[in-house]
Amino acid sequence: MSGQIEELAEQVLAGNRRVLSRAITLVESTRGDHREQATALLQRLSPHAGNSVRIGISGVPGVGKSTFIEALGMHILGKGRRLAVLAVDPTSALTGGSILGDKTRMEELSRQRGAFIRPSPAGSTLGGVARRTRETMLLCEAAGFDVVIVETVGVGQSKTAVADMTDMFLLLLLPGGGDDLQGIKRGIMELADLILVNKADGDMASAANLSASDYLHALKLLHPRTRNWKVPVKTCSALKGRGIPEAWELIGEYRNTLGESGELEERRATQAKAWMWSETAENLVAVLRDDDCLKQRIPKLEREVMEGRIPATLAAAELLELFLSKKSS
Repeated sequence: MSGQIEELAEQVLAGNRRVLSRAITLVESTRGDHREQATALLQRLSPHAGNSVRIGISGVPGVGKSTFIEALGMHILGKGRRLAVLAVDPTSALTGGSILGDKTRMEELSRQRGAFIRPSPAGSTLGGVARRTRETMLLCEAAGFDVVIVETVGVGQSKTAVADMTDMFLLLLLPGGGDDLQGIKRGIMELADLILVNKADGDMASAANLSASDYLHALKLLHPRTRNWKVPVKTCSALKGRGIPEAWELIGEYRNTLGESGELEERRATQAKAWMWSETAENLVAVLRDDDCLKQRIPKLEREVMEGRIPATLAAAELLELFLSKKSS
């Protein structure tokens, strides 16, 4: 390992926030030389990671995710913990740009010494997370942050990857029971470990209680994700700070339950294996795209697929066959 990477690792372990930001930028880079350096850095820091409480948070647009995370984050800091928030912002399909405005939406939390907020663009990655969210989480853990929150870009059938990299998946919902219940996909409801109906204040308090009751009844029709945990459905008001201490207590209770049963260790092991295969698949696609022989064939196959002359399955099979035949020759 180069001295530069070793020095970078030592500074991350010392909790240097500026160096941590540099390390995350390195990990997020797509340059070949940066990828090699990032791999070496992660190998050096991985033994020092894994000791945090990992929380994934998702919710429908307008549910108040940033307000909730700030309220929860301030409560967590008050308990003497250190918090990293990995906020994933949507990327424009047209320009590739991203607003990355989470620091402005969590203004009070961003000023706290014990908090680190890192916004990242989602890019083309599905699941509501960024391409390198897992690696970023490990870097934050190595830097001493003992609670890591991953905020996804939204909610839907594809916004479930966060559940595959965190210990707890917290789903935020709006008051309004019936209509909202119809809009929530069964898949994401089954992944939730804790459901909170936010904005339970003022005129919406009674509607929030009714919604919580509706969601609780709906959960009875679904298979629980966790063997030893019955998913709680509670109300809260992030704006008023109501229900926030109770939510943190439930997070602690959940993690203790999974830790004692061995399910937490089992889940993290399964997540690590899934991460390996995800990386393998994406790296293989990159190798195929960069192969000199296939580069000549790919544009023609893409045109034929776009024009409907051949099915995508046939084009994919041909690419793979060409690649394997070249390797075996």
